[in-house]
Amino acid sequence: MKKAIVIGSGFGGLAIACRLKKHNFDVKLLEKQSDLGGRARTFTHNDFKYDAGPTVITAPYLIHELFQMHGKDSKDYYNLIKVNPFYRFIFSDKSHFDYGDNLLAMLRVIKKQYSYEDALGYIALLKHSKRIFKTAFTKLSDKPFESLGSMMPYLPELLRIKFYESVNSSVSKFMKNENLTKALSMHPLLVGGNPYTTTSIYLLIQYLEWKWGVYYAEGGTRSIVNSLEKLLGEIGVECHKNTEVINVIKNNNKITTIETDNGSFNADLVVSNADPSMFYEKVLRQTPKKISNKPSILKHSMSLFVIYFSTKKIYDEIQHHTIIFNKRHKELLSDIFDKKIMIDDPSLYLHRPLATDIGGQQFESDSFYVLAPVPNNLSNIDWEKCGDSFKDTIFDILEEFALPGLRKNLVDSFYITPKYFEEDLNTHVGSGFGIQPIFRQSAYFRYSNKAPEFDNLYFVGASTHPGAGVPGVISTAKATEKLILKDYGIN
Repeated sequence: MKKAIVIGSGFGGLAIACRLKKHNFDVKLLEKQSDLGGRARTFTHNDFKYDAGPTVITAPYLIHELFQMHGKDSKDYYNLIKVNPFYRFIFSDKSHFDYGDNLLAMLRVIKKQYSYEDALGYIALLKHSKRIFKTAFTKLSDKPFESLGSMMPYLPELLRIKFYESVNSSVSKFMKNENLTKALSMHPLLVGGNPYTTTSIYLLIQYLEWKWGVYYAEGGTRSIVNSLEKLLGEIGVECHKNTEVINVIKNNNKITTIETDNGSFNADLVVSNADPSMFYEKVLRQTPKKISNKPSILKHSMSLFVIYFSTKKIYDEIQHHTIIFNKRHKELLSDIFDKKIMIDDPSLYLHRPLATDIGGQQFESDSFYVLAPVPNNLSNIDWEKCGDSFKDTIFDILEEFALPGLRKNLVDSFYITPKYFEEDLNTHVGSGFGIQPIFRQSAYFRYSNKAPEFDNLYFVGASTHPGAGVPGVISTAKATEKLILKDYGIN
């Protein structure tokens, strides 16, 4: 049995471990933290449990597949609950728009609340999204792009769907209302991109959500991570927690040994779910060979400031996923992504699981997290000094737009800053989602699913093809699996 070492236990690492074990590799998974999940790990604070990261589950079949390939039924491990509506958008004028659930009902709301032209525009937008989905997701999401030439057969269709446009510019061609345009071009922010620069390929998320729905895992996203950990145990994958990779031993373009702070592991092949930019710098200690991956060229995503909190008051009127838009939009995103300066007027994403999962209530309280996109650590912002004041700014916005009386009802709260992403999750400059999903960092131009410098090093995760987000990251494992099977002559 070939020895496969998987570094990191985010969804990409968990998925590739499942897939390699199916092909009879001897798989060991190494995780720095005391729990699995990477960005999807669990925080416990004063006995309250919080999902640390992803809470929007789409294309659920990608997770189900990992159980099915081992003869298991995912329903025996975790349960998914549909989220309706998908999102509530609250705008600076305090009007709101519920997106998702019933398409015809939503179109009637657009017609009544905005205009008949916008209702027709959304139908056209969804048709455009479907066309992008059929190309970018159905045909390309699990296809590894190891050369420029591998992209050529798809170029005519990519040109027809105008992949070179940004998400915002594409949406604005269909929608006339400014608030609707903001709302319907927000999806890149869920995968670390600026809607004004992210390639319009990411418009496929619109159709993807309608096709399969938006879900939440009963008991939290952590129930999926725990289920995958249980599955790995059942199929014989060794999980080594509290084990951080610090070095590799190389011999003739191959990695032979992984050195950690908890012993060494021999390897026939290595799959890294670690942030590639960090991995090249801190572990491989070399510059990527591929020009598009040079540190001076790459643009990394923004980071995140996230507050986890619980209240004694139950806020029944708050939907599961609520996005609060500040009046500033393009300029605000430029401050975060380009200028990398401190902001005092963030837009927010508020997650309230009790809206969907009533059985997940803890200590007769309502639990939340609220996320604000902020600059990554190239900003040199001192979060030790300004973290508390930024938290107060966020609570002010929440009390005004969504959660009146928040502070007097608090029973638990803590927050994380970009420092957590850099130091705990080992991401380059504390980025929240790896490299940005802009055109010149897509497909072949992302980090390769197989490292060109080594014969036996592969990557999965947000910075590889096809990209970030739960469906994207799990699909990176499918693309990487194909390369491994080809290299090792497995049908």
